[in-house]
Amino acid sequence: MDTGTHIVMGIGLGGLAMIDPAIAADPITSQAVIAGTLIGSQAPDFDTVLKLKNNAVYIRNHRGITHSLPALVIWPLLLAGIIHLFVPGADGMKLLLWTAIAVILHVFVDIFNAYGTQALYPVSKKWVALGVISIFDPFIFFIHLLGIMLWYGGSDPGKTFAAIYAILVFYYIWRIIARKKADALIRRKIPEAVEIIASPAIRYGQYHLAIKTPKQFIVAGLQGGELTVWDVFDREPVPENTMIAAANKDKNLAAFLSFSPVYRWEIEKNEYGHEIRYIDLRYRSKGHYPFVALAQLDEELNVITSYTGWVYSEDRLRKKLDYSPLDIVKNE
Repeated sequence: MDTGTHIVMGIGLGGLAMIDPAIAADPITSQAVIAGTLIGSQAPDFDTVLKLKNNAVYIRNHRGITHSLPALVIWPLLLAGIIHLFVPGADGMKLLLWTAIAVILHVFVDIFNAYGTQALYPVSKKWVALGVISIFDPFIFFIHLLGIMLWYGGSDPGKTFAAIYAILVFYYIWRIIARKKADALIRRKIPEAVEIIASPAIRYGQYHLAIKTPKQFIVAGLQGGELTVWDVFDREPVPENTMIAAANKDKNLAAFLSFSPVYRWEIEKNEYGHEIRYIDLRYRSKGHYPFVALAQLDEELNVITSYTGWVYSEDRLRKKLDYSPLDIVKNE
């Protein structure tokens, strides 16, 4: 989920914790628990700081180890321990419990969108992405906001958020059923589909689809039960040669390949040598596929410049690449 939703969920869990009379009656413990749920609901995304290093490191690690099985233990112990140092009078076990609930809920809800997490690491490195809920879901966000407003207005926070989370359980069940119905419809329309990767839109009932068949990649949209095919690409395997092997060792292409489950490739001979490009088909915006990885190799198959990330025009992509070493060689 997005940061804003994780924040309101952290506050909501703090309110839900007040259903425990021992917490509600103890101002010191209640304040510590709210701090624990608020920080715990954000902690798995602290890896966002990796963006400061580069996109390759961020893509390889975001929602990886920080969302893993060990993280479900490490984050609560670390955060609750730090908070308890500042609030020693709080009930340590209740603080640990609710901080753990916040961390676990963060990871749990993240597996329902298309980006997913490595929630099963180290048992499995596979990304778990169910494609049921949009990264930002208005209903989830605003029902939490409503609960916070009711709490501020004087309603019992424990009972208020107990009702809200009961509603959300049914909401998730409804969305899971809706996704299953969407899959069934797609398979009726495209019976040769072997895998359907769905990215739910903010509007209900809309999905961006990357569909694998034995011979093709099909990019389509589903809205109101109507399937619209946007693009069809032949599913050609990436060549196995020394040029591709050299390119795939680059940190940017390696990060892309570790993350993207469905992509097409392009190889272009240009004035600098060879350009290898990978294009993620899960994301499409106005006919453009913005999530890419590109490596420029010289004639000796040395990677001169590379990039991976989100770009919405060819001009912007070129500006992110540094061809200066090749230009120097050409001018000599």
